[in-house]
Amino acid sequence: MEILQKAVRMALTEVADSAKAPVMRAYMKSEMPFLGVQAAPRRAALKRVFTEYYMETAPAWREATLALWHGAEYREERYAAIELTGFRLYRGFQTLDALPMYEEMIVTGAWWDYVDDLAVHRVGGLLAAFPDTMRPLVLRWARGTDLWKRRTAILSQNRFKAATDTGLLYACIEPSLSDNDFFARKAIGWALREYAKTNPDEVVRYVDHTGISGLSRREALKNLPVR
Repeated sequence: MEILQKAVRMALTEVADSAKAPVMRAYMKSEMPFLGVQAAPRRAALKRVFTEYYMETAPAWREATLALWHGAEYREERYAAIELTGFRLYRGFQTLDALPMYEEMIVTGAWWDYVDDLAVHRVGGLLAAFPDTMRPLVLRWARGTDLWKRRTAILSQNRFKAATDTGLLYACIEPSLSDNDFFARKAIGWALREYAKTNPDEVVRYVDHTGISGLSRREALKNLPVR
């Protein structure tokens, strides 16, 4: 695992622009420093590393991911751990066994740049593949006290389009309606805005008949004609 960590850090360092690091850190309000690696060169560099250091088993993949996550000294190394979870060679490892890893990353990451990717692409993927198991779990997260697990539950269907379970979506939103936190309200609006791309009339109906915040309402209706 240390070999992979060193390879990731070296690859990221080679494409870093140190002048950008303070700006990136300030924007993300991050205690952890940045190297100054933007998304496109980061993905290209990591693709080479992840292809070279292939892991044959799901447990090894999960162990390597968490080693990267917890051993990170720069924020981009945590982004690397998230990208490793979705790397194409490990699509077959997206099973319920991966859920504790995602939960740990969500709870310990506790910020939108980490959580949103995991919510939409990883937890959402598990929800689509294993709805009978994931639906009650997502509801528990939505009703819990951890803000970032609640945000994850709200955003978990963001890519579902016509397959969105509106009952589940609203059940995940409802416990956070009274939350004054910006990230809870923003998540509600974003989730509704995504569903509005498929069913705008239903989103308008819901917004008009539910006591959502002004921020959530504006986000939900952002791309719809004025009514």
